[in-house]
Amino acid sequence: MMAVNASFVSPTADAKFANVAAQLDVNGVVSTILSNLTGWKLVLTVLLVLVAYDQFKYIWNKGSIVGPSWKTPFIGPFLESVNPKFTKYHAKWTSGPLSCVSVFHKFVVIASTRDMARKVFNSPTFVKPCVVDIAHKLLRPTNWVFLDGKAHVDYRKGLNGLFTRQALEMYLPGLEEVLNEYFMRWVNISQEQNKGKPVPFMPEFRELMTAISCRTFVGHYMSEETIKKIADDYYLITAALELVNFPIIIPFTKTWYGKKAADMVLVEFAKCAAKSKVRMAASGEPDCILDFWVQNMIASEDYRKKIASGIKAEDVEKPSMLIRDFTDFEISMTLFTFLFASQDATSSASTWLFQIMADRPEFLDKVREENIAIRNGDIHTPLSLDQIEKLPWTRAVVKETLRYRPPVIMVPYIAKKDFPLTENYTAPKGSMVIPTTYLALHDGEAYPDPESYVPERWITGDADKQTKNWLVFGTGPHYCLGQTYAQAALMLMIGKASMMLDWKHQVTDKSEEIKVFATIFPMDDCLLTFSKREA
Repeated sequence: MMAVNASFVSPTADAKFANVAAQLDVNGVVSTILSNLTGWKLVLTVLLVLVAYDQFKYIWNKGSIVGPSWKTPFIGPFLESVNPKFTKYHAKWTSGPLSCVSVFHKFVVIASTRDMARKVFNSPTFVKPCVVDIAHKLLRPTNWVFLDGKAHVDYRKGLNGLFTRQALEMYLPGLEEVLNEYFMRWVNISQEQNKGKPVPFMPEFRELMTAISCRTFVGHYMSEETIKKIADDYYLITAALELVNFPIIIPFTKTWYGKKAADMVLVEFAKCAAKSKVRMAASGEPDCILDFWVQNMIASEDYRKKIASGIKAEDVEKPSMLIRDFTDFEISMTLFTFLFASQDATSSASTWLFQIMADRPEFLDKVREENIAIRNGDIHTPLSLDQIEKLPWTRAVVKETLRYRPPVIMVPYIAKKDFPLTENYTAPKGSMVIPTTYLALHDGEAYPDPESYVPERWITGDADKQTKNWLVFGTGPHYCLGQTYAQAALMLMIGKASMMLDWKHQVTDKSEEIKVFATIFPMDDCLLTFSKREA
């Protein structure tokens, strides 16, 4: 039998310990406290200590910046974030250049003004992109977007060649193919399925953007059925990645469903990578981002082999960018980040663009007129990237939509070390630091009458000169790689739609109210009806 003496030392040692403890227990204070702290009293005491520490830590981190004077213990404003309100976000942004909240274990500093936002974007020494806690589990911890410093720069250099103007030209035929298909689909939905009755089209725009992204990224390696499934399930990924979320994955919650959807997308992209490697090795013609990337891998490996065999470097054509071989899963993770970066943002931009053009037909007429003219009257004539960019009104309505209803309103970063944002305030290491773009894009000095939709500012005004305020695609080392393609795609989309379609918008009292779902959408999900335009 085990001895009652649970200390597992000698009786002599126990006696010495008891004597020391008795000496320390002055007037029996320790004994009294321990005897009273039993059961629920001990639990309550520990809880109160933790609550006090949580409040103290928040107040300490908050310092002099704007924010609630106290926080709901532990969870902070988590319950409010379940149904986020744009008006509350906006109030937070306008409350001061820097403001804060604290949710669960995360202290969040919000940089609202143009200069504060730019400081964060341009400070890779102090911050790195973090998205939200759950993103590491969905995108995978080894994903390139979580790399920092030289590792990130080197990886990014290997991707730059996928977004050159020459490469973008190669993606345009696939884009036109998808647009033609979906425009006819919209007519069928409106006229056949709903007999001309307006219905919410935001889900349709999301599906279109998924199809465009997948066609651009992986060409025809992915079936239409798989694209449809990704489009449907991406809602779950978006919901799982909301700004404020529970930090662990619990079965049958948003994050659990989002993780399952992300796993499916990664598997499908990996299948496409394997198919591309086979086709490119057989000297196939590249027609998507994946093909160009794989082709560059093959060319880089061939170059290295020739140099290793003793051939002089000057006798071998060196690829413009030497890159290593990537596994199918590494490629899949990278393509997933492209989808992650584009899907919600372009879905938001296209939804607002179609709604705004329906409500302001005078601008749509100008877009239609110049698109027909540049095609010499043949609406089915494909355009080059140079031609797309020479459509002043088409460019203006797209740029103004991106300014007026910016698809990306916040970009989360994490402080790698204490970050002195001002002379009087330093964001603590480990805190989230979130620059916002909205106020910079609605700055009355840069964009007069900022709350109005005024595309003329991009034609006769000086909006193009306001480069410091143009934060739609970020700035600094993590600016959006696909910004040229994204704008060209939106211009091609609305230009083709203006020639091929007529559409009407049913205005409701929710049409101009902003819904936050990763990005921003009309609260009523944009009620439209489409019909085929007669030439």
